[in-house]
Formats: sequence, structure tokens, C-alpha cells
Amino acid sequence: MLSALSPNDPLLSNPFSAAFDGGYTPWDCPEFFLAPKPVTKPVTSSTGSDDPDQTHAKEKPDSDYSNRGVTIVEERKRRRMVSNRESARRSRMRKQRHLENLRNQLNLFRVENRELNTQLQILLNHCDRVRTENNWLRSERTLLCQKLSNISQFMAFE
Repeated sequence: MLSALSPNDPLLSNPFSAAFDGGYTPWDCPEFFLAPKPVTKPVTSSTGSDDPDQTHAKEKPDSDYSNRGVTIVEERKRRRMVSNRESARRSRMRKQRHLENLRNQLNLFRVENRELNTQLQILLNHCDRVRTENNWLRSERTLLCQKLSNISQFMAFE
């Protein structure tokens, strides 16, 4: 099969031959790779027909295949973008629910803290009343002990 092709056949031509003519390789000339690619214009039919369906009938399957490939890639990108947006939306919703739960918990803790402070104040007031009453009872006991001592001394003299 290869023997049927002539050495001058364009299918066998080297696309890099222009870069190697001066003895340089593409690695020696990085601008070869960095240079902008020439813009190619679509080839039109030279038959004089204005029917666009007749132009490049042979290239249509390739362009349809490449369009399908691009379409598939674009569809995958679109689906991934939609999926990412949905995932981000769910993440924001979770974060919002979490923050709302934290706010509710904060409010509950504030209410509980207020109630505990109120109970603490009540207990401190009660403790002060008991301490005051205890001091009063001690002083009354001291007075009663003195009266008893005086009465005992009075009885001892009689």
C-alpha cells in the first residue's frame, strides 16, 4: 500500500521541514512554537455553485465529528458547571442552616445564662439573709448567756 505513494506525495510531506531547513530543531527555536498560528480561511468550491451543501462534502463528516466532540466537551463543561453551581448552592444552604442553628443555640444559651444569673442572685440574697439571721442569733445567744450567768451569780449569793 505504501509503495503506491510517490515520494513527492503531499501525504508524506514533513510539516516540520521548514523548521529544520536551517539545521535548527524546534527546541533550538522556541519562537517556532510560540508564534501565532496563521488563520486559515475555509476553502470554497471552485465549481461556481452557490450551494453551500456541495462545498467540502468530504470534510463534513470530520467537521461534524469535531463539532460533536466540541459539543460533547461543551455539554460536559455545562453539566459540570451546573453541578458545581448546585453543589455550591447546597453548601451555602448547609452553611446558612448551620449559622441559623448556632444563632438559635446562642439565644438559648443567653436565656439559660440569664435564668442562671437570676437564680444566683436569689441564692446570694438568701445567703445574705441567712448570714444576717445567723449573726442576730449569735448576738442573742451571747445576751442570753450573760443573763443566765447573771442569774446564776445572783442565785449563788442568796
